[in-house]
Amino acid sequence: MAAPIILCDTAGMTNERWLECRMHGPKGDIPYTVGGSDVATIFGVSPWTTPLELWMIKKGRMKPAVKANASQLEMGHMLEPIAAHFYAQKTGNTVIDDTYMYQHADFSYALADFDRRFIRVSDGEPGILECKSCTYRKAGDWANGTYPLYYELQLRFYLAVADVNIGAFSTIWGNNPDNDLATPDIVRDKAKEDMIFERLDQWIWSLEHDKPPTMSGIPSKLALDSLARIYGASKPGLPTIEFSRKQERYLRQYLSLQDQIAEHNAEIKRLTERMEAPSAKIAEIMRDHEHGVLETTTDKILIDFVTKSTTRTDTAKLKKDYPSVYSDVIKTSESRKLKISVAPI
Repeated sequence: MAAPIILCDTAGMTNERWLECRMHGPKGDIPYTVGGSDVATIFGVSPWTTPLELWMIKKGRMKPAVKANASQLEMGHMLEPIAAHFYAQKTGNTVIDDTYMYQHADFSYALADFDRRFIRVSDGEPGILECKSCTYRKAGDWANGTYPLYYELQLRFYLAVADVNIGAFSTIWGNNPDNDLATPDIVRDKAKEDMIFERLDQWIWSLEHDKPPTMSGIPSKLALDSLARIYGASKPGLPTIEFSRKQERYLRQYLSLQDQIAEHNAEIKRLTERMEAPSAKIAEIMRDHEHGVLETTTDKILIDFVTKSTTRTDTAKLKKDYPSVYSDVIKTSESRKLKISVAPI
């Protein structure tokens, strides 16, 4: 291995310019690139993005989606120096800022910029520090020295680009760093590294030869959300898609589940109607009271009959009386609902 190539200094760089450098290098001469946050997506283990969506972005066929959690991402960025500060305080290691963007010495597509570097106090060994933040419900992912796989892939990629042997995370999720901070270490593993770059080589080949990945192995909800971002609204007038017999089992499975949902909904409707008779008797007793109780020898039956108010805009009145205001505030949302039916031949 050899030291990485310094491509540029990102200090003071606008986000737009940084994205340009990440996509094709500062000179625009790298056809396709991979950054640390891309690795988990390429392996199909990212909770946020699918390989196909990333592939379409890298090919320039779609723009990255606007992040729904922009404020959360901004908060995470603002917490990086705090996480770095308490990492240094907890470990005694020296933390160093590094604003350069680097290129792997052997794999020209592999670019990286690091949150921080550190020097291990015990032996002067240099390392890469990744600063993360999460919610309390995600804190268990960092218990007892563990870390999420998608972040492990990112940090191992950085160790390879930087050509250093140790790395660490500093992850914060609360306001008490004595309890709400995890600082697990990671040691370079050449076998895992070779596996990572073998997959990345295949990924670059797929871009160069226009071979998009599939949604195979991707969680269904993530796949559906990603496909909606990729293809957007349906286009009237396009020809009917002809499915092959090998796809019949997916269609039959959907039809079966669709029928089961219809049966359960019908049963729910019947049960709801049956509840109306005892509901009327109970309401007659409750009158204008909100709470009732029946004590038995084994338990208490608690009755709540509380009025709740809901305020909604009268859109019909708004449109009629204030058409200009209505046109300013109206918002159109799009969704595509899948429906399958069977027709006789």
